[in-house]
Amino acid sequence: MDKRKSDRKKRDASIPEPDSSGTEKDGSNQVNQVVQRVEELNCFFDLRTKRGQILFFTVTILAATLTQCLPKDALSTIFQMKDAQSGSQQSKVQCEPEVKVVEKLVSHRVDTRPKYWIYGRNPDGDHLLHVKNVLQRFGMEQVGNDTEDWDLLWAHDYPFRKVNLFHLKPHQLVNHFPGSGYITNKVDLSTTEMKYIPKAFKLPNEEDEFRKYAQQNPSTRFVQKNNQHRHIEIKTIEEIDFGSNDTFIQEFIDDPLLVDGYKFDIGVYTVITSIDPLRVYIYKGDILFRYCPVKYYPFDPKNLDKYIVGDDYLPTWEVPVLKPYYTRQGFGMKESFDAYIRSTGRDPSNIWEQVEDAIRLAILKKEHLLAGILPRYASKRNFFEMMRFDLVVDKNLRVFLMEANMSPNLSSAHFKPNRLLYEQVIYNFLRMVGVGSDLSRESFRKRSPDVEAMVSSLKNIVVEANHCSEAPCAESCAPAECSLCVSCLSGADLKELHAAYREHLNRGDMKRIFPVPKADQRIFEQHSLDLSVRNRWMNNWFDAKCEMDRSYCF
Repeated sequence: MDKRKSDRKKRDASIPEPDSSGTEKDGSNQVNQVVQRVEELNCFFDLRTKRGQILFFTVTILAATLTQCLPKDALSTIFQMKDAQSGSQQSKVQCEPEVKVVEKLVSHRVDTRPKYWIYGRNPDGDHLLHVKNVLQRFGMEQVGNDTEDWDLLWAHDYPFRKVNLFHLKPHQLVNHFPGSGYITNKVDLSTTEMKYIPKAFKLPNEEDEFRKYAQQNPSTRFVQKNNQHRHIEIKTIEEIDFGSNDTFIQEFIDDPLLVDGYKFDIGVYTVITSIDPLRVYIYKGDILFRYCPVKYYPFDPKNLDKYIVGDDYLPTWEVPVLKPYYTRQGFGMKESFDAYIRSTGRDPSNIWEQVEDAIRLAILKKEHLLAGILPRYASKRNFFEMMRFDLVVDKNLRVFLMEANMSPNLSSAHFKPNRLLYEQVIYNFLRMVGVGSDLSRESFRKRSPDVEAMVSSLKNIVVEANHCSEAPCAESCAPAECSLCVSCLSGADLKELHAAYREHLNRGDMKRIFPVPKADQRIFEQHSLDLSVRNRWMNNWFDAKCEMDRSYCF
């Protein structure tokens, strides 16, 4: 009992005693105010009031919106948590797969395409418009030179002096071969001893040889040409500047074949896909014909428009005798020319045989120089070359090779109808070298084994089944005649044959002029030309394929 009395006293002591100033009344007022505020708050959420209803709908909409923004299954994950700690761990575990799925979806939607960049003094110029058109139609994306992630380098200028291309990745392609200047340099090509090239002399080193030749051929005219530029002019011996090391002298073809009275030259687009073994193609879909704007006769050596083809040349569709074929009948430049030649009682096929022979021989004469440079680079499979060979024809239908252009004009700004020719040339040769493809791809990188086998497999490249299954080839690779048997092929050999097969498969309007069919290989004897071991090996493969499939014979 005493303990209960003591506890009661403690409770009484904890309650403040009212004083005479009305503190008890103030406390009562405070309690009343709190009660009133609670009642007001209850009224605020009361759905029986208009204000409560508005608040309810607002909160409901906000909650629904937030729920939609939460990751999938987030609410079920929360409700399934056993406790705070395990729930937190479970949430992290379940979030990780979701993040991976999101990343996969995003990367799948990124537009990844093969990439190309352009090297030259004016990479954005209109002179490359048709090149860009075709590359974009192939699904390629242009990038700048600030990245190494590219598949094709299109160089309008010779790139090897300023761009490090020694260690290219296997899939990267460049549209020039190192050393291609041995073919396209005007003075180097013109002074090459060859049946189809008019006699030429370097200045000033070969002045004495020139004077001797001129004395032996007093009726011959000569032109002085700039080593790099187009400037050409007929000059007498007295007018020639023998001290100039920027020019050379060449014999002038003064009896040209004329069409409607106009002199002309022929531009043949040529593609080199491989060096040692050499493979060369020309575009046979059409030939660029350029006619002088002024008729040749009466001849005047001071009037360059009579015998020099310039930028303002006369196009085929403006040559009166060719209009019926080109404009009315819809033929190309070559077929219009051929029809005209046949109408005069002559056979144009003789011209085209010489054209192919001249181009083939010029490249073979220089191939060993390019082959000597290529070992400095990681792979010779990174390069291809498209150039234009310019030739003239005399009145006896003899063909003469004048020059080869490393980066020929592919702009139709001056002659709009040439657009089709340029884009068809670009399309056909890029498709043949593997830049263009019917298959979807993100890069030129090697595709999966199944895809590669679908394009070309071992059965597409093996030859000489009977020969290789019998002695001596069945027992040894030592004999030279066994070099094409599958058991004797190295990895590099297999890649070379796959490349040759795919070029043949995708050649379109490109015609192979080297290797040549076995029936035409007599030309090497005529030119006293000895083929390299690798070129003979490549020739033999095409001959063997020709026996299996006639399409390889041409």
